[in-house]
Amino acid sequence: TGRRAWRFNTVPQPGERGHETWAGDSWSRGGAPAWVTGAYDPELNLVYWTTGNPSPSNNGADRGGDNLYSNAVVALDADTGKLKWYFQFTPHDLHDWDSTQTPVLVDADWKGTPRKLLIHADRNGFFYALDRVNGSFLFAKPFARQTWARGIDSNGRPQVLPASDPTPEGVSVCPGAIGATNFMSPAYSPETRLFYLNAREQCDIFTTGPQPFHTGRTYLGSSYNMQVDEKDWGALRALDPTNGALRWEFRHHSAPWAGVLATAGGLVFAGDIEGNLIAVDARTGKHLWHFETGSAIYASPITYEVQGRQYVAIASGAALITFALPEEPSAPSPGRASSR
Repeated sequence: TGRRAWRFNTVPQPGERGHETWAGDSWSRGGAPAWVTGAYDPELNLVYWTTGNPSPSNNGADRGGDNLYSNAVVALDADTGKLKWYFQFTPHDLHDWDSTQTPVLVDADWKGTPRKLLIHADRNGFFYALDRVNGSFLFAKPFARQTWARGIDSNGRPQVLPASDPTPEGVSVCPGAIGATNFMSPAYSPETRLFYLNAREQCDIFTTGPQPFHTGRTYLGSSYNMQVDEKDWGALRALDPTNGALRWEFRHHSAPWAGVLATAGGLVFAGDIEGNLIAVDARTGKHLWHFETGSAIYASPITYEVQGRQYVAIASGAALITFALPEEPSAPSPGRASSR
């Protein structure tokens, strides 16, 4: 019928848990959008949604507190929308590091014990593993260059370096506002037990300043600009989801925007901003094949099967390009000689 069954507020309303994490009336323009698809565990009947940054993005002077549930993952009962647990990756974010990257659900051994994991490569440059049953923090490890935190403490809270806060004069911080990754899809292979993502290496100069709020207008209270003395670049990276260790990387000339696809045939497909669709060995990262599509790739490769034949497709510019292995010639009918 389209009738709404439930609703969860990513910025808590007055009287809701977490409302106290917004100073004054800052909650009323708080942000924290959910703009990338979440994940679902049918055994736990939980949906997991990641959320965006608080507003204004780089100026936190008027929104003191952690600003829940921005830059977080929330686990919700699929039937009722009730919050079961949450984990915030970047409390009181000052660098526009939305946490809307797709959460990946993996069942794996954790220190010798089977565990239901939620793994997440965040825009802030850290790779996280959580227990997806109760939200317990397991570990976090950088997967790209970051200069804003000494590390992540045992409770999962970042140890922020004060010199990384935006200033009116501008301060250099890595990763930049676009992040060490962004909306592009990661992938996981149960064959290799590795997590794959396109990582971005770019730093920005962050500045901040007061900005009055006007309904319907952009509300950033800040700006950021790429450091002109550094060339952005990136890499397709394979991480061990049980400890965050880098297994291999395939370097890109520029910071990528494309998603990643892992297949049961032992391949990983990814795209780059130069327009290449690339296939590498899922275990080693060795380059196997690439195709120049003619336009920068912002999409994720997909694979599907029709009448027993497997295809790989990618959107590039205004085109949809599809690939398949050559069809094998039909086998000869019984009692007939083959002409091959």
